[in-house]
Amino acid sequence: MTADRSAEQGVFAAAQRFGVRTVELEGLPFLDVDAERFVRLVVDESRAGRGGWVITPNTDILRQVHEDRQIHALVASADALVADGMPLIWASHVQRTPLRGGRICGSDLIYSIPAAAARADRSLYLLGGAGDTGDRTKQELQARNPGLRIVGTHSPPFGFEKQPQELEAMRHLLAEAKPDIVFVALSFPKGERLIAQLRDQLRDVLPAAWWIGVGAAFDFVAGAIERAPGWMQQTGTEWVFRMVKDPKRLVRRYLVHDLPYAGVLFADAVRRRLTGPS
Repeated sequence: MTADRSAEQGVFAAAQRFGVRTVELEGLPFLDVDAERFVRLVVDESRAGRGGWVITPNTDILRQVHEDRQIHALVASADALVADGMPLIWASHVQRTPLRGGRICGSDLIYSIPAAAARADRSLYLLGGAGDTGDRTKQELQARNPGLRIVGTHSPPFGFEKQPQELEAMRHLLAEAKPDIVFVALSFPKGERLIAQLRDQLRDVLPAAWWIGVGAAFDFVAGAIERAPGWMQQTGTEWVFRMVKDPKRLVRRYLVHDLPYAGVLFADAVRRRLTGPS
């Protein structure tokens, strides 16, 4: 799939097929669906022979969408956008178009989709993660879900996007494995750019595959990174926990970049509440 594909062809078409409404944030249509139903929809679509691409934007991703038109086009080219981040949920309520289904994040989908896939006999491929993280994630997911078919794992080396031979190797591995669902655990937008490229090049080989970017989710499953307590996830303060755990990398992202953008997001939500969509 190319990044210039319009959202009308992607998310809106999927929403119509799923029978769910969409809510607009930053000019992007988010599916208004709860996590349980969303997992069921993905697996049902896979069983029906229809593939797709899931992106789970959080505040940081939506900030990049706001600042960069190319990233906006990249995200708009997905087939399913669901909100990973309580500020997005709160903003949708402020503008009186609430995402009633709540938050759906990759760190939860990495558990819920494999569980559903095991019951539906859908196969998975784990692409990304550092070192042996993908293999450890495979072991943990299969221990949790007896009968789960994980048909391959691969951790591309640093700088793979500049190495044509590495991209060719990934294409070959995926073509051989023929998974129904591909989890891609790479940072945004690197992972999403890889998905766009691979999905387009493997369209004839994997026409019904679902591609899901899950960021650092392999690290959570493998135990390499501790996840915030449930109450922090539910109250929208998980970012504080992560920032304290990794201040060198995350303080600047959250406080210098994302916090000011949250003000922009809510200001736009208030404007939309008062005047309606522009």
